[in-house]
Amino acid sequence: MTLFDEYEFRNLQLDQHGPLAVLTVNRQGALNALNGDTLSELSQVTDIVAEHADIGALIITGAGDRAFVAGADISELTQLEGVYAGRELALAGQDVMHGIATLPIPTIAAINGYALGGGLELALACDVRVASRTSRLGLPEAGLGLLPGFGGTQRLSRLIGTGRALDLMLTARQLPAEEALGMGLVNYVADNALEQARVVAEAMLKNAPISLSLIKEAVRRGLDTTLELGLEIEADLFGMTVATTDFREGTQAFLSKRKANFKGE
Repeated sequence: MTLFDEYEFRNLQLDQHGPLAVLTVNRQGALNALNGDTLSELSQVTDIVAEHADIGALIITGAGDRAFVAGADISELTQLEGVYAGRELALAGQDVMHGIATLPIPTIAAINGYALGGGLELALACDVRVASRTSRLGLPEAGLGLLPGFGGTQRLSRLIGTGRALDLMLTARQLPAEEALGMGLVNYVADNALEQARVVAEAMLKNAPISLSLIKEAVRRGLDTTLELGLEIEADLFGMTVATTDFREGTQAFLSKRKANFKGE
């Protein structure tokens, strides 16, 4: 039984294990490449996950061990003609990634194999990235006469700095997992990315759901403004946490030396 039993999705699978959901891109014959149908399904799935209050964290991964997502579907890209068509595709992809990035729950990319182009942009839209030791990551669009169009030029620069991001994009090279870890592109490297992602998710799920959501909001909004205004945002959101039942539960549990029982209230 999956959360998709009531929907008709061809390229995705969503399984739920308690408060943890695992979304798998499943186009193994195309190395899980993002074609138009898959992008559309990802957008719908994001809405579904956001509406399920019982989902506390989301892991995104790729089917098989060869690829997380190897990029956009090149056969579809060759059909593009003109500035308008290219811009509309970029905007559609950006909208999908924005939907994932703004989910109010923690999101983790479990990268197994290739995460290239749109695949790396999908991983960048997640909060945390876990890579298998055999993973290869990169934005090779310049070698195709393109540039990263699903948010890669913006999110990568913010994550690892302008110089490193430009080096990666201008050379179009692929990074091994350990090098990606060293520059902060991924947070963890493990023998089994999905298993490690589950461990990370479980650690997150022990905490207050409202706190997790507001931490994400504080970071996201703060990146788009000055430090001074970012601190004001932080103070406002801190005040909101103090007004929650979970704050009372968390502090009382700490003083009583017991495990907190958070309700998300």
